[in-house]
Amino acid sequence: MANNSVIFTAVINNIPQMKRYTITVLLFFIGCQSFAQKDTLTAEQTKDLLNQIGFDSTRMLGKYATEACTCIDSITVRKKDHKQISTDIAACIDRQTILYQSMMEISRSMKSGNLNIELNIDTDSPKYKEHYFRIEEWLTDSCASLKRIVDTNNKESEFSFSKDKKAIEQYNKGIDYLNTENYKDALGWFEKAVKTDPQFAFAWDNIGICNRRLGNLDAALEAYKKSLALDPNGKTPLQNIPVVYQFKKDYDKALEAYQNLLVVFPGDAEGYFGIGRMYILKSDYAKGLDNMCKAYNIYTEINSPYRVDAQTIISGLYKAMKEKGQEELFNKILKDNHISTK
Repeated sequence: MANNSVIFTAVINNIPQMKRYTITVLLFFIGCQSFAQKDTLTAEQTKDLLNQIGFDSTRMLGKYATEACTCIDSITVRKKDHKQISTDIAACIDRQTILYQSMMEISRSMKSGNLNIELNIDTDSPKYKEHYFRIEEWLTDSCASLKRIVDTNNKESEFSFSKDKKAIEQYNKGIDYLNTENYKDALGWFEKAVKTDPQFAFAWDNIGICNRRLGNLDAALEAYKKSLALDPNGKTPLQNIPVVYQFKKDYDKALEAYQNLLVVFPGDAEGYFGIGRMYILKSDYAKGLDNMCKAYNIYTEINSPYRVDAQTIISGLYKAMKEKGQEELFNKILKDNHISTK
């Protein structure tokens, strides 16, 4: 047996986060062994037993992904950058990956009649990644908490927060409405906060966010620029200014704004991802792919769930470039970025 593969029971007993599942799962496993020792399960018996205990692959994925989503919802984001937040998100997914993998292996073993269940807990192994990525993809599509947290940037500077108690109270009321996607009422409170303290950068950021969500693109752009004037290194306005230009269909200005983001934050995945998307919108697929590959590699390195989005776009570019007779160029760009097509 390989060193990174272990018998199912040993894994369960050696992972602290899984103690509460140990007795239930082991009793089930022992019960399956006893059943198998008495007789060989027919296909119909296997199906019936799996149905009795709720073994459905889609249902299992949803169960453990939902647990991961609940964990993500509890993550504290204040004073954390995207790398730190991504690390916390990955920890939530990791906790559920072993459980999900174990239950899927039990299902597989019962169907095959081979009850020698093994798990791979090496996070770099293909087997582990397969189950990790399935949960990650589910979260990307279905976990609202994930979407809210990965879009958060609360890295503070001198002007990020106000020292004025009234402005902070007004800001916090705006946050309450923002969290429920009530952008109109949230906007009113953020505007009160900057009226109380015009140097409240985070309040200006959220005025920009609310106006963008409400379709007030010029007002959003103005708010982001006021925030950036207070803090030239503010990541929220640097990330969102190009988004506004994109909505305005000014792709050249959006491209320039994403390049400005990389000047302040070299190697930032959001910058490469945005530049890639702008080149794609400008039908320059080669440059779009190259930047998307760079984003994908950085997302993968920091365990960001945005890796799924980059991967989806890269897959779409393969089809588009193949239709244009650029399949060889596609493969070369992936190779140059150390991405395997296998």
